[in-house]
Amino acid sequence: MKATRLRAAGLAVALLGTLAAATPASAAENATATAPATTCTTDPATPLRQFRAMWISSVVNIDWPTKASQTAPDRIAAQQAEYLGWLDLAQKLHHNAVVVQVRPTADAFWPSPYEPWSEFLTGTRGQDPGWDPLAFLVAESHKRNLEFHAWFNPYRVSMPAPGGAGADLAKLAPDHPARQHPDWVFAYPPAGVAGSRLYYNPGIPEVREFVQTAMMDAVNRYDVDGVHFDDYFYPYPSGAYQVPDDATFAAYNRGFTDRADWRRDNINLLVQEMGTKIKAAKPWVKFGVSPFGIWRNKSVDPNGSDTTGSQSYDIISADTRKWIKNEWIDYVVPQLYWYIGQYPAADYARLVPWWAEQVRGTNVQLYIGQADYKSGEPAYGPYWMNPRELSDHLTLNRSYPEVLGNVHFSAVQVKANRLGATDIYAAEHYSRPALVPTMSQLPSKPLLAPVVTRSQRQDDGVRLDWRQPADGQGPLGTATSYAIWRFDGAAIADRCDFADAGHLLGTVRATDGAVQSWLDTSAAAGQEYTYYVTALDRSWNAGPPSPPRFVR
Repeated sequence: MKATRLRAAGLAVALLGTLAAATPASAAENATATAPATTCTTDPATPLRQFRAMWISSVVNIDWPTKASQTAPDRIAAQQAEYLGWLDLAQKLHHNAVVVQVRPTADAFWPSPYEPWSEFLTGTRGQDPGWDPLAFLVAESHKRNLEFHAWFNPYRVSMPAPGGAGADLAKLAPDHPARQHPDWVFAYPPAGVAGSRLYYNPGIPEVREFVQTAMMDAVNRYDVDGVHFDDYFYPYPSGAYQVPDDATFAAYNRGFTDRADWRRDNINLLVQEMGTKIKAAKPWVKFGVSPFGIWRNKSVDPNGSDTTGSQSYDIISADTRKWIKNEWIDYVVPQLYWYIGQYPAADYARLVPWWAEQVRGTNVQLYIGQADYKSGEPAYGPYWMNPRELSDHLTLNRSYPEVLGNVHFSAVQVKANRLGATDIYAAEHYSRPALVPTMSQLPSKPLLAPVVTRSQRQDDGVRLDWRQPADGQGPLGTATSYAIWRFDGAAIADRCDFADAGHLLGTVRATDGAVQSWLDTSAAAGQEYTYYVTALDRSWNAGPPSPPRFVR
């Protein structure tokens, strides 16, 4: 078929489908994708859309890069190989995103004009590693069609001695902004006390502006899919020591008379302003926060959860519920690092419904932070010696449609697979690939259906080639990736066949050039198949399926 005829035929077929797919998937459709839940029966074990990721921590070399890599004969190659190993694990577990810490202690994993190179790359604060890690991290993640969420810690400047700089400014990199502006930081606990470290002072307006500028440098220069904050805002309390911000409160109170309210407002401003800046620069980039799992207890606030543990609203000035209700963030990942059972301080089974209620009716998506690090560790109690504990968490989540995914802490713990817990939850909940949930607040345009131009059996599988008609032209969206579907036999699929991931083989990133190609290495010799391809935009909105392609 000539190219002109192919283009015309493809457009004719695809435009019909586009009329039905012009509206982006709603939040309700994230559970069942292209077909509403009221019309299709789906398998809850194989949801079509579910956010799946693990945290990859760089601080003190928890996950990546390893401390050993710093002295490897070829450090750069060693660190790159280590990261590719984590991506291999993510793919094996059918994850669709990674959350990677790229600014752990007011430093950078990229050549930042604002902050020094991170010590966790070379072992020396401020030392140029000789490459651009962030560019590599993003590019390699995208090659595998994994979302890349850049994880920043806004205010932490150092880690405790002896391994870190502790409270000693002179031990920071020579050009560190904290050394140039010592009035911007405080030590907590006080210098000389075990565990003391430096923090940027959240109450100083110039500090808030600076840390946003430093983080936005990465957003502006790199193709990240998300910006991610963890739970460190004001420092967690240590003994009876108070955060030393008397002078700051006196100078910058903005009319607040209650210091606790003022501190919360400082963090509110950080979150609100950062979200606004992200969307102004790149409207498609998601903004998420992973807070401590308890906002407030019901005994203190009627809006709180049925818990008795520490309250992030009070101890670290994080009013997460307000961020959700005001939709300053796109997603929230509460760290629900507790077991299911009679644990009044923080029962997982009580906290999941509370968080589900908070996001209900908002555009904020809920993913749950899972404590893989506790699984199989006797120090955390007998519940965590149950190899099914984490899988039971994911099963409980199914009862709450607001729960759209999970993030596991952290990569080394996922890989450790103590008690076989990772194998269990992966088999029971991640047996098939899944698409990232869509977000209606992100920009989108309708996509046309791909046109599969070739399906050919080879010794190593079935090769599919396709084209994307009018990709990104006029009112149409751009295909960032594609989902590939396979059915046994000569099957004409209906819309409900695409409602869960039972027939989803996987996704592949779009490449340059008109023709896209993919090899199905799992195809059995002699088996007849029917393939479909759907286009996905940057925010994972899906277009209509391609016409079927039969392989005999």
